[in-house]
Amino acid sequence: MNLFFCINSIAQTYNYPQTPKHPVVDTIFGKVVIDEYRWLEELNSLKVKSWLLNQADYTTSILDKIPGRDSLFEEYKELDQIIKEDIPYTPRRGGERYFYMKIYPNETSPRLYYRHGKTGDEILLFDPLAYTKGEVNNFGYRFFPSRDGKKVALRITERGNFDIATIKIIEVDNKKFLADSIYPVNSFYTWTPDSKGILYGALQTSDPLSTKLFQDSEIKYHELGNNQEADKTIISRVNNPSLNIKAFELLSLSYSSDQQYLVATMWGGDQDQRSFFASSVDIFSPQINWKQLARAEDQIRESIIYKDKIYLLTRKDAPNFKLLVSPVDGFDVKKAKTLIPESDQPITWLQLSKDFLFIQKTDGVNSLIDQYNVVNEKIQRINLPYSGLAGVVTYDGWADDSNVELYISSWNRPTEQFDYDPKSQETNSSPFNVAKVYPGINDLVVEEVEVKSHDGTMVPLSLIYHKNVRKDGQNIVFMTGYGSYGISSLPNFNSIYLPLLNKGIIVAISHPRGGGEKGYSWHMGGFKATKPNTWKDFIACGEYLISENYTSSKHLIGEGLSAGGIMIGRAMTERPHLFAVAINNVPVSNPLRGEYRPNGRVDANEFGTEKDSVEAMGLIEMDAFLHIKKGESYPAVLAVGGVNDTRVPIWQPAKFIAGLQAANISNKPILLKVNYDSGHGLEEKFLAYKNAANQFAFALWQAGHKDFQPEPNKLLK
Repeated sequence: MNLFFCINSIAQTYNYPQTPKHPVVDTIFGKVVIDEYRWLEELNSLKVKSWLLNQADYTTSILDKIPGRDSLFEEYKELDQIIKEDIPYTPRRGGERYFYMKIYPNETSPRLYYRHGKTGDEILLFDPLAYTKGEVNNFGYRFFPSRDGKKVALRITERGNFDIATIKIIEVDNKKFLADSIYPVNSFYTWTPDSKGILYGALQTSDPLSTKLFQDSEIKYHELGNNQEADKTIISRVNNPSLNIKAFELLSLSYSSDQQYLVATMWGGDQDQRSFFASSVDIFSPQINWKQLARAEDQIRESIIYKDKIYLLTRKDAPNFKLLVSPVDGFDVKKAKTLIPESDQPITWLQLSKDFLFIQKTDGVNSLIDQYNVVNEKIQRINLPYSGLAGVVTYDGWADDSNVELYISSWNRPTEQFDYDPKSQETNSSPFNVAKVYPGINDLVVEEVEVKSHDGTMVPLSLIYHKNVRKDGQNIVFMTGYGSYGISSLPNFNSIYLPLLNKGIIVAISHPRGGGEKGYSWHMGGFKATKPNTWKDFIACGEYLISENYTSSKHLIGEGLSAGGIMIGRAMTERPHLFAVAINNVPVSNPLRGEYRPNGRVDANEFGTEKDSVEAMGLIEMDAFLHIKKGESYPAVLAVGGVNDTRVPIWQPAKFIAGLQAANISNKPILLKVNYDSGHGLEEKFLAYKNAANQFAFALWQAGHKDFQPEPNKLLK
């Protein structure tokens, strides 16, 4: 059956809303940079708000006329009905109670339940719909039980803005909220061991557009029943000048598993962290005696204190990471011994349970997990049920139990949860596991290949497709990737792709440099000055798919999310004829102006700062907005932005679209989808379905799928 319709036969004229140009000229270390749309950065301006609304209305008028869009949304709702209930996150234990979210079909947000024991009767504790009285869109929350299980802290966000939260406390026995309400908060860290207080990250402002939003955050202690103004600062730049905390560093705090120590970390946007530890009883003292745990030059990614030992994951002289161990008493990182040496399988994270330390590794795509018995010092490989993304998590942060929950997923297999006993190495299905059987998944094929990039480097590429797909060059391919912060794209089943796969569309996940699939060196291969490798690797993957007859350029869709916006933005501006469509999803499109975003100073440690002559040139090179060429024929573009996005403010995609609309000479649409109830991708279930249906319908229309072709000359009426 022919899936394609010759869209090139439909000549369209797109009458975009007018966008005036007000050029701003900057000279950056001798290089002249002209920004014609700097004015769009003033998001509080009525002029900008009006422009965004006009763009939003125009885009909606186009998307609403794409056949197949509404039926695609209905497919998502039908898939939602298949799973009668879902527990989307690992349960948390407090006392003998297990707390967990559960969502049913037709519910927009999960409700919070608990059981006495893993198999006790289910009791409803919190209903978001009743709490909001149905008035708040895109409501989100996370839950944190106290150690005794008598209270639960809720970190609540609204309208998709998950960086500015309120903490409220609910009593479990009577299901009533205490008077305590803490705002503005970035993070909830932990309950105190006595369950009488909490530790949280306080923000200095609640302005989502302020560049001060993430600066000078403080970790505070709140004793239940006290006013927020009385909360004690545990650690901050102002209170602890001897620790040399930088204004832009993000802070976090945790207890050691035996609650004997506090561990504070400072992260400035790169992989390495600084950390300090202190006796946990100091929290109630006028002054906390912080001791150095890890310096920046120690190149520590993670540190764990357990009983009388400190375990440190470091990349120093080990790009794939090694694990060190040292006594707590008289700790000196320079004297730490190597427990697990570096290997060709990069270590990605650590997890602790009672008497066991779990070490997750990767073969470049799939997970491997070793367990280390801290009592007998024996190391064993966990026998995973199958290959994919795997990990272990504890039901609480106290390491009271050796047993953990083991989860595993793959590109074509939904996540499964198991109870795992490291002593016997037995694996049994978790009482919280929800079996997911979707139509078509048994017909899906997974293919892992490596693609030669521009400089000869071999780049992993994961392909998922229906078993009946033929390599005839006529398939539509949806290709995505990320390639930043050392974050790996690991084999995780995503039901959002299932309607595409069941239509014969190939889903391709690229693993470009800048990610962490091949260790620290892979991250450094797409970092600051080496960032061009990220989009060149993505381009190489697209060329491979064409040369191997999976697809052709007129059927190739490229997509990038968040920092992946650099990847897709520069790939489509460097090779505009390689793609039929580009989806720029909450994208970093104008990184030269990145430091004017709320989290821009942190991101500068990943991408560079305009204040440094070398890094500024790197930012200009990776800036898709600045590489738009007038008179070029660009692919169809749909950029998506959230009005409540604090990570990538909507002016980033807005400026990119404004530039493309003025420069493009092809008959391909260049559209900006404005989501007024969304932030940086955190969405209620049905809102996520609608956004996916809009994006995929647009992409499939432009990639030539017959079910998504508007009638000739009707689209713009």
